[in-house]
Amino acid sequence: MTKKEKFNELLKKDYVILDGGMGTMLQAAGMKVGETPEMLNITNPELIESIHEKYFLAGSDIVYANTFGGNEYKLEECGHSVEELVTAGIKLAIKARDKVKPEGLVALDLGPIGILLEPTGVLSFEAAYDMYARCVKAGAAAGADLVVFETMTDLLDLKAAVLAARENSDLPILTTMTFEQNLRTFTGCSISAFGLTISGLDVDALGINCSLGPKELEPVIKELRKWTNTPLVLKPNAGLPDPKTNLYNVTAKDFALLMKDLRKYGIKIYGGCCGTNPEFIEELSKMLKENGNIKTEPVEVPAAICSATKTCVVNEPRAVGERINPTGKKKFQQALKDRDMDYILGQALEQTSAGADILDVNVGVPGIDEVEMMVDTIKALQSVVDVPLQIDSTDPLVLEAALRVYNGRALVNSVNGEEESLKNILPICKKYGAAVIGLALDEDGIPKKGEDRVKIAKKILDRATSIGIDKKDIYIDCLTLTVSAEQEGARETLKALQTVKNELGLKTILGVSNISFGLPNRVLVNHIFLTMALQAGLDLCIINPNLPEMMGAIRAFKVLACFDENSVDYVAAYANMPQTKIVPVSEAKTAGNNPSANTNINLQEKKGNYELSDLAYAVKKGLKSEGAAVTRELLTKMDSMDIVNKSLIPALDEIGVEFEKGTLFLPQLIMAASVASEAFDVIKETLNKDSDETVSKGKIVIATVKGDVHDIGKNIVKVLLENYGYEVIDLGKDVPYEDVVNAIRDNDVHLCGLSALMTTTLVSMKETIQLIRENNLDCKVMVGGAVLTPEYAKEIDADFYAADAKESVDIAKRVLG
Repeated sequence: MTKKEKFNELLKKDYVILDGGMGTMLQAAGMKVGETPEMLNITNPELIESIHEKYFLAGSDIVYANTFGGNEYKLEECGHSVEELVTAGIKLAIKARDKVKPEGLVALDLGPIGILLEPTGVLSFEAAYDMYARCVKAGAAAGADLVVFETMTDLLDLKAAVLAARENSDLPILTTMTFEQNLRTFTGCSISAFGLTISGLDVDALGINCSLGPKELEPVIKELRKWTNTPLVLKPNAGLPDPKTNLYNVTAKDFALLMKDLRKYGIKIYGGCCGTNPEFIEELSKMLKENGNIKTEPVEVPAAICSATKTCVVNEPRAVGERINPTGKKKFQQALKDRDMDYILGQALEQTSAGADILDVNVGVPGIDEVEMMVDTIKALQSVVDVPLQIDSTDPLVLEAALRVYNGRALVNSVNGEEESLKNILPICKKYGAAVIGLALDEDGIPKKGEDRVKIAKKILDRATSIGIDKKDIYIDCLTLTVSAEQEGARETLKALQTVKNELGLKTILGVSNISFGLPNRVLVNHIFLTMALQAGLDLCIINPNLPEMMGAIRAFKVLACFDENSVDYVAAYANMPQTKIVPVSEAKTAGNNPSANTNINLQEKKGNYELSDLAYAVKKGLKSEGAAVTRELLTKMDSMDIVNKSLIPALDEIGVEFEKGTLFLPQLIMAASVASEAFDVIKETLNKDSDETVSKGKIVIATVKGDVHDIGKNIVKVLLENYGYEVIDLGKDVPYEDVVNAIRDNDVHLCGLSALMTTTLVSMKETIQLIRENNLDCKVMVGGAVLTPEYAKEIDADFYAADAKESVDIAKRVLG
């Protein structure tokens, strides 16, 4: 029996039980602060083996090996290789299993690498993939029965991990992400994006672990159930921790009772995370044995595509922006040849501001490396816009490269009825979980008659579903022909569209603009044809959203067809338009009455006439090179500190407010900060010529405390503080108390920031602050980290508690100005 078959056999049970916390048990056994848990696989194997035995005896069907931090980044200074520590961890779990529960399974357990991926961070997708692949190969060779990726917060990081497991082993894959009470991960990933994307990668189980207790995770698991039929996993903490005692507030019996109430959400695999121990697993096992599981019916997952932060459900007509395409656009073609990414990003921002729900992305132009350009464009676009992308190419190499790095579930444009296309494109879509557009053409071209296009659509449907692509993820394009050349073609297109929608039950998509080629007043023809197509059942409308007539047709149709309940979206778009003057179609865009087009600025066209508002726009939209260019020009006509105080800081403040509201997320926050950083660099270059001026508002020391190796949060704080004009002295992670004190004294620093992610290292934070006070340093201390509370910050004599990176900036302003 293969490992996959063994796991599937286990899933036939009413329920499956995982283990509880490994870290909890190690701390109880006296693991020292700062000690690498995976090292215990070699230095204290008896302890690790005994913990696994206790979990198996308590009722665990699967135990996680002590390999959570077993990647090369986290183990770089431990003196042992990834292979040594992973192999030792797997062997110990197998030894315990064979001794007390031979039918049990051993999981290679892997957490996040600990570095943010591009474009939010600095780690490339393939570098992350290689790190995970190394762990997976070692675990598989050592005899692991499955691989688990847990406590993940970055969807792209998880995607790299899953692909590494799939492409380097035949092990079953179980994945869990960590969500906060706002139903988002640390990086802003939504539950729907997690469910859609990772289900699409054909993992064997997925779910939630860590961060919160069973009660707090109920809304999370309830929402996840709506987005997947993959077996669900729930592995909560034992409630919430008390930073003072390092104890969690839910007992083993209460944990089991709370989990009992969550069975109604169709959970298949149960376990515990931080704060849980074998007693919790024993009570959980007893509860499930006495009450059984609750079987639920499969859910009807909506037709949808997504980015990591935004999901577009295709349950009503949606606008697909067509402008990121070089066909017939000389400026765009030149931008691609020049690798002018800001021009492309400008096109994206213009369309999303106009109301596009999805952006089509085509970079095919002679003389460039289309694979490289598509990958770079996808990364750049996903750093500044949150809408899902439609990857437009018929080249399998381009599609695979793009789908690999795409963060979310994309829509592929396209496959067609030709055998070569079906054979090459559909398997790629299946592998990466992408939705796919099928063009109603084949080796004989585009059929004149609508019924023949429907036959091709049926062929595409049959081939796609035969390899496991869900019917709801197939969109048929019945193809728009130029009406000036084939007047009957429009009628045939609409007839085919209606049949595909009503008889085949498929979603439809159509490129509208081609209908009017060669005719005067093209917008009028496009507008009317779009309205006719909507009436025929069009779902995805490929249009130029910058034209108010086109977006207006969609908005009005959604009101009249009862998609827009109470006309909420329509009113929001047009409520502020003048009601007394009728604006001719030809003047609509320039008359100031377009609710969607005036929110965008074309910075390239304003060169030579830049204003402070243009720099603020570049910061807020994440346009890095344009931000630098605007800054250079502004420095020729105004004081540098005016630029900082009247443009850069207000823009960052505005982004910070949106971040706090939850209307934008970590990637956008970091991109805005990186643009501001470019602008500050330009300003510093200028100021270096004048030693009497400085842009620094003061020095701040930051550090992750002794024993704690988690520094993602600290690094984000550093980026923001620097971009508000503060000089940051970053001492790194696992910093001794004395080093913090010396850095404060030697640099005459008046504000220090300390970070801790683990409850076990809070004592280090307390002792660091105590040493600062004992040395009578004139320095305020702010503290932050997932395990801290305002109450505990006060108790350890910190001056400020920073709930997030933006709050650290607010504190710096209060202390340093």
